[in-house]
Amino acid sequence: MPATRPQLTDPLRIGDLEIANRVLLAPLAGIGNWFVRLQARRHGAGLAVSEMVSSFGLHHRNERTLRELMRIHPDEHPVSIQLFGHDAEVMRSGAEVAAESGADLIDINMGCPVRKVRRTGAGVELLADPELALALTRGAIEGSGLPVTVKLRSGLRPGDRSGHDLAIRLVEEGGAAAIGFHPRPATVGHKGEPDYALTHELADRLEVPVIVSGGLRDAEAARRAYRESGADAVMLARGALGNPWVFEELTGRRAEPPSRDEVATELLWTMDRAEEHLGTERATRYLRKFYPWYVDSLEAPAEVAQELQRSADLPRARELIGGLVPTPV
Repeated sequence: MPATRPQLTDPLRIGDLEIANRVLLAPLAGIGNWFVRLQARRHGAGLAVSEMVSSFGLHHRNERTLRELMRIHPDEHPVSIQLFGHDAEVMRSGAEVAAESGADLIDINMGCPVRKVRRTGAGVELLADPELALALTRGAIEGSGLPVTVKLRSGLRPGDRSGHDLAIRLVEEGGAAAIGFHPRPATVGHKGEPDYALTHELADRLEVPVIVSGGLRDAEAARRAYRESGADAVMLARGALGNPWVFEELTGRRAEPPSRDEVATELLWTMDRAEEHLGTERATRYLRKFYPWYVDSLEAPAEVAQELQRSADLPRARELIGGLVPTPV
């Protein structure tokens, strides 16, 4: 009789590190800083992965990279720092710096389809250079002394299985402790149906965890992915933007959507953390990308949403949000 498959609420082991559950926050380029990760952890994510950090920036100990991208809050552990790059020695050095900064895991990005990343030979371009991909993985392991995971896509174009094939080599030859698998090719971006059959094939082959990502827009999509892919965990990205409560849904802590008071309180918390992180002037601009993720849940009139997007005054933005809820927050 087959063994019972673990639940999303069951612990997950990556290398020698135990994760409390199987629901993770994916790396979010330009977004996944310490307070976004901390938010996910507060709401139940077992692990949060940082936004992409340049291995070259760490290798050269770039001041802004260290000050902003490598800031880790004590309450967000365990935390994974995602690195990207195309030089094995630099990756070794960068992973060492990330470990010194407090990372519990290192993740290597081999899935980013953005042209400026691919032009350097990094991101999804590594699917076409398996030997370099292996060297980067080994370098990160040697430099950090931590478990190293790799996040990659299924291939470069429809019908291409190079990501699946590389994932096997990264584990069996490179020593990767887990694979984050986005089962859609690079050319389709965030469109198209994820190939859960291919994910299942990979999960059946590998002895280490396979973490499925891509298109998990809500809790039901995440449950479906876990059920159909045979993966060991799920990793949410855009589905968690403005909705950290999705982690509570998936870990059994919540069955109902958040109230407007809860949404407003969470957005105000985010604004406070952004100001703490970036200072008032930069946070005011930075937060404009966050407001649209919350305003629908707050049932904000169009004119309020527009004023938030144009706001150059953080106190005024807080006032607008406070005015959207029946109970002052």
